[in-house]
Amino acid sequence: MKNIIVGQSGGPTAVINSSLLGVYKTAKDRGADKVYGMVHGIKGLLDRNIVDLSTCFKTNLDTDLLKRTPSSFLGSCRYKLPDIEGNEDTYEKIFKILNELDICAFFYIGGNDSMDTITKLSDYGIQIKSHIRFIGVPKTIDNDLAITDHTPGYGSAAKYIAATTKEIIRDGRVYDYPVVSVIEVMGRNAGWLTAAAALSEGEDCEGVDAIYLPEIVFDVDKFLENVGNLLKKDRSIVIAVSEGVKVADGRYVCELADHVDYVDAFGHKQLAGTARYLASKIDEKYGIKTRAIELSSLQRCASHIMSRVDMTEAFNAGGAAVKAAFEGLTGHVITLKRVSDDPYMCITEPADVHFVANVEKKVPLEWITDDGANVKPELVHYIMPLIQAEIAPLWINGLPRHIRLMTKSTIK
Repeated sequence: MKNIIVGQSGGPTAVINSSLLGVYKTAKDRGADKVYGMVHGIKGLLDRNIVDLSTCFKTNLDTDLLKRTPSSFLGSCRYKLPDIEGNEDTYEKIFKILNELDICAFFYIGGNDSMDTITKLSDYGIQIKSHIRFIGVPKTIDNDLAITDHTPGYGSAAKYIAATTKEIIRDGRVYDYPVVSVIEVMGRNAGWLTAAAALSEGEDCEGVDAIYLPEIVFDVDKFLENVGNLLKKDRSIVIAVSEGVKVADGRYVCELADHVDYVDAFGHKQLAGTARYLASKIDEKYGIKTRAIELSSLQRCASHIMSRVDMTEAFNAGGAAVKAAFEGLTGHVITLKRVSDDPYMCITEPADVHFVANVEKKVPLEWITDDGANVKPELVHYIMPLIQAEIAPLWINGLPRHIRLMTKSTIK
């Protein structure tokens, strides 16, 4: 048996390292000689920044810590491979390094953009008749990958958002004067994450008063009118809004206040400031206390509140990727298929990566209320199984213990 290599790319999650562990353990169980890790994804491979993962995980404690450690153990990148035509030198370099390492299978854990990398590498591999197989492992808190029912990383982020929203609602009800809290949630052009705020409603919590997703065109005046109507009914208002909501002319709401300068290699603008802008507009119109709350990276690094369902599915996705490659597949990505809601059951299936790369899956419009200011029970029902159960951190001196990459590159 030859060697395999694995990398992590794009934004991290609380369970992305469980997918890494799934790849590592399954490959070793199936007889792989060496499991290499790309430090900082495909860019690290091009830089020959590669480690032998067996030097990183020497004990069971190391692997136990790995699945409890947030963010990407191997580091990440947002590096866009050029189109194959006219850039053969880049691909020749990649395959030269892979062949030097005697790699039989390449695994990339990531989202839409990472599947673009798998698509290009597998296409070039087929073109030159390479024996190397390329498989994608799904990851994104945004939950916007096509075909798959949901993505590893989403359930833990949704759990954090729902729990934090409940706490914000309780905090807002302390005072006897009006307070409006605007919670800004990640997700870019898909509203799956923001919709998780709806899970806050229950016997012990009033729930959020409004939810705004990017699937619906955002109208600032209608938003302010809705806030005014809500204030007539209650003194404490909590609203969840996606960072990616856009007005009718296509601009992100955050661009109404600040010019967005940073754009990554895949053309994605850095989105921030939506809650601040809307809170300032509420204050300007109604002259009341407002809070702008950006959950920001907390949504994707809160491993202390990760979903056990999410962690298990992330591990299974990594293992299924190895199985698919060792059975001869290439140019595929592992998907999650929900086969039952009661009881909840989900299986893994490989799918052609060409139908996933660079495709965004949006929240169905039929799961959003007609006024565009909330979500329907069907969406809550969809999310709820994904946040179930917990995995306790390993506490040392009152703090959760993590593992970090200490090994230096093993090849030059």
